[in-house]
Amino acid sequence: MAQYIVTGCYTPAAMKGMIAKPTDRETATAAVIAAAGGKLESFFLTTGETDFIIRVTTNDILKMLASLIAVGASGAVSNFKTVQCFTSAEFLQAQQAAGAIAAKYSSPN
Repeated sequence: MAQYIVTGCYTPAAMKGMIAKPTDRETATAAVIAAAGGKLESFFLTTGETDFIIRVTTNDILKMLASLIAVGASGAVSNFKTVQCFTSAEFLQAQQAAGAIAAKYSSPN
C-alpha cells in the first residue's frame, strides 16, 4: 500500500462549528478515509502553516483524491496538500535501483 501525507487548514466556518459543537476530528477523518478504501495511520493537529497533518495508506489514490474533493467541497477544509511518503526501506530500494538507472543516463554536456 502506498502512503501519503495530507495537510490542510480548517476554514473559519469549520472552527466556528467546532466551538459551537466540539467533535473528534480524528474519528471523522478516519471515517471518510475508510469510505474511500484507505486507512488513517496517524492524525495530528499542528501549529504553523497548516492545522492538521495526517498519514494515510491506500491502494487507490483516485478514491483518496475523491475523498479530499468531498471534504474540500464541504467548505470545512482548505489548502489541502498531499504528498506520497516512503519508508526508509523503500528509499534504500530506490537508491539501489538508481545505480542501474544512472548507468544508462547520458549527461547533456
